[in-house]
Amino acid sequence: MKHLLLIRHAKSSWDDFSQKDFDRPLNHRGDRDAPAMAKHLLGKKIKIDAFVSSPAKRAYTTCKYFAEVYGKKEKTIIKVPQLYEPSVKAFYEVIKKLDDEFENVALFSHNPGVTAFANELTDTGIDNMPTCGVFAVKIDAKDWKDFEKAEKELWFFEYPKMI
Repeated sequence: MKHLLLIRHAKSSWDDFSQKDFDRPLNHRGDRDAPAMAKHLLGKKIKIDAFVSSPAKRAYTTCKYFAEVYGKKEKTIIKVPQLYEPSVKAFYEVIKKLDDEFENVALFSHNPGVTAFANELTDTGIDNMPTCGVFAVKIDAKDWKDFEKAEKELWFFEYPKMI
């Protein structure tokens, strides 16, 4: 059984409009919500074997908060450039290449791609993935290369305002 946690980065700052989108940091709420969501998942005994992130500052920082709560070192985070401004196809390509030793993977990325991909996975249908939202699915497969064609089951969908 494989579990995928699709996570949108936490709330980002718009304080400096001259800053490149890629370099935008989290704002105060993001710095609060990311560790809180990670602690919430850990408290529910949700296991995460691998942390895979867009290299953009706000996604990577969100991922670092989760990894820290889970007791993982920053150097274990897998940066994947395709997760910045991703298409649905890009998500599938990234997942296909995951190491099969990982049963539970958290992917950190951005909208609108995260919402589009979540809606591709199940019939749940969400209008917009909230910042620091977690859309989790499970599949009955041994290999990540089988993810795209496998039947996906919604495991849970949660976000900071729910906890």
